[in-house]
Amino acid sequence: MIFKDKTVVISGATRGIGKAIALKLAAAGANIVVAAKSVVENEKLGGTIYSAAEEIEAAGGKALPVACDVREEEQVKKVMAEAVTAFGGIDVVVNNASAISLTDTASTPQKRYDLMQEINVRGSFLMVQAALPHLKKSANAHILTLSPPINLNPKWLGPHIAYTISKYNMSLLTLGWAAEFKTIPIAANALWPKTTIDTAAVRNLLGGQALANMSRTPQIVADAAFYILQKQAGSCTGNCFLDEEVLEAEGIASFDNYAINPGGPLYTDLFLDN
Repeated sequence: MIFKDKTVVISGATRGIGKAIALKLAAAGANIVVAAKSVVENEKLGGTIYSAAEEIEAAGGKALPVACDVREEEQVKKVMAEAVTAFGGIDVVVNNASAISLTDTASTPQKRYDLMQEINVRGSFLMVQAALPHLKKSANAHILTLSPPINLNPKWLGPHIAYTISKYNMSLLTLGWAAEFKTIPIAANALWPKTTIDTAAVRNLLGGQALANMSRTPQIVADAAFYILQKQAGSCTGNCFLDEEVLEAEGIASFDNYAINPGGPLYTDLFLDN
């Protein structure tokens, strides 16, 4: 099993893309640390750290659920300490937790602005900072952050600047880490879906069922992550990957099986011009 005895810490792994990555890696033997806030199920979102852990173990991996708000430094440090106690080390950090609000300047409450910067940017930074001493000891350490290529087309800056800069800053962190950790080496890459993904955010905040029908399943991102995290850290770092490109490089030419509505129209994701 490719990821046997490898320990992967994933923020926001209770649902959606984070859980799909967890299940994919668990099926390949990984130990998964589920770091998320959800300890009681929200009807609109679904899933808790405990239900995700059950699914991970059913998929063939070992799971450690740890309640964590990535904005809180001590909670993040606790996640890493518990991961090392349970599994002996940390090999991969996946920065998946994210907050979204597609609102313009006048319509973005300061609390919502702060939430996006604190979860998306500060939270990702804290996760890597706390894991760093342990990643340095791994034979093939990876940081994977769910953020887009940086696109300065004004169409992505004007309508929702607060959210846009939070996601671009996650990508800037990635590029900075790739340079900072290159000689260790620890790989740092970003991953973004080519099309919208059928998640709770898409259904509840963006476009409802209509947009979900033009989306793909989280499995396509999980499959792309699976291939990225197998690469040697010294030779695969500093990339802002799109899921389709990763899979195409692995010889996968058709993505119909990922579509919610096979053969139907697909909606290109945010920050991508075509």
